Amino acid sequence: MSIKHPVVAVTGSSGAGTTFVKRAFENIFRREGINPAIVEGDSFHSLSRVEFGEMVKKTEAEGNTHFSHFGPEANDFAALEATFKAYGETGIGKKRYYLHNDDEAAEHNARLGCSQNSGEFTPWEDIEAGSDLLFYEGLHGLAADAKKGVDTSQYVDLGVGVVPSVNLEWIQKIHRDHAERGYDEEVIVDTILRRMPDYVHYIAPQFSRTDINFQRVPTVDTSNPFIARDIPTADESFVIIRFSDPQKFCIDFPYLLNMIHDSFMTRRNTIVVPGGKMSMAMEIILAPIIHRFIEESKK
Repeated sequence: MSIKHPVVAVTGSSGAGTTFVKRAFENIFRREGINPAIVEGDSFHSLSRVEFGEMVKKTEAEGNTHFSHFGPEANDFAALEATFKAYGETGIGKKRYYLHNDDEAAEHNARLGCSQNSGEFTPWEDIEAGSDLLFYEGLHGLAADAKKGVDTSQYVDLGVGVVPSVNLEWIQKIHRDHAERGYDEEVIVDTILRRMPDYVHYIAPQFSRTDINFQRVPTVDTSNPFIARDIPTADESFVIIRFSDPQKFCIDFPYLLNMIHDSFMTRRNTIVVPGGKMSMAMEIILAPIIHRFIEESKK
């Protein structure tokens, strides 16, 4: 944990909505005049797109049908832990980018003078000195691998989990991958099944290490996510917000209940808000925490 150089990690599985939370943080950073060092979760995959495809075929031929981006074999948890540790101690570290498409490849190739293709990584580069905090968004911000003695969460000052109910998460992934990436629904379902063991062992346990979880729960029938025609809207949902230790960040529940209309508490550390007010709730809760981090780092 670092007072001088805070590390903030937003973690959630593919299709969970971490990008939505990232936008809330971007709004806070802009209003507060904060200069974050951005670290992308995909950059800590250990295999390029081609290498991953080859490894899937290899492991399937060996009888392993569960090799996935969710597990340690396809990621470098040690490098992520080292980045968090180095930044917390010094305010600098190493980062790189995973190139999702040709546009990203062209942008970073021009910036770095390299010639990487879509689905590959840029060379490692230094995180510029002078940033106010490190911000991570991706799959494994609080990941641990006991076999290798790795636990990224020990170097995270604020861990935020984005956790839709499982059926809702699947609906979002199926619709996103089909609409935005052109994948057949059968292929998407196969991916969900392949990832399941790693989800259970490496994704879900992270949400017991977070400081705050935002879990969107639909109020419409999602019993069979594989035939759902539409993603439940925000207004068709509630968001359950759970704080692991409300005193750690001085959470004022009466204030939150007053500011967020139609919200209510279900446990001493849990508040429920209407789905349409999720963004507002995030900013009301997270902005004072980030502000406090920056003030303490300047002392």
